[in-house]
Amino acid sequence: MTIIETAKMTTKGQVTIPNRIRKILRLEEGASVAFGLTKDGVVLLPCKVTAHSPYTAKEWAKIEKLASEKGKSPQAADAAKKHIMSL
Repeated sequence: MTIIETAKMTTKGQVTIPNRIRKILRLEEGASVAFGLTKDGVVLLPCKVTAHSPYTAKEWAKIEKLASEKGKSPQAADAAKKHIMSL
C-alpha cells in the first residue's frame, strides 16, 4: 500500500516529516534519516549514525603524548597525521 503525504519546503530547504510517516518509521526526536535517490523519486529510511575515528588507538596514544608535551603543534590535521606517522 502506498501512503502519500505532502509537506512544504522552507527557504532553508527544510521539510517536516509528516506525523503519520514518523509514526510508521518509528522516528523520534533526534533520529537520523538517510535519503536515497531512485528513478521514481526519493526514498527516506531511518538509519543510525556512528562516529568513526580516523586514528588507531596507537595513533591516539601518540597524539595524547604529543599534546602533553610543550613545543610546536601542527596547525592542520594532515600535518598532524604526517608528523604522527613519522614517529
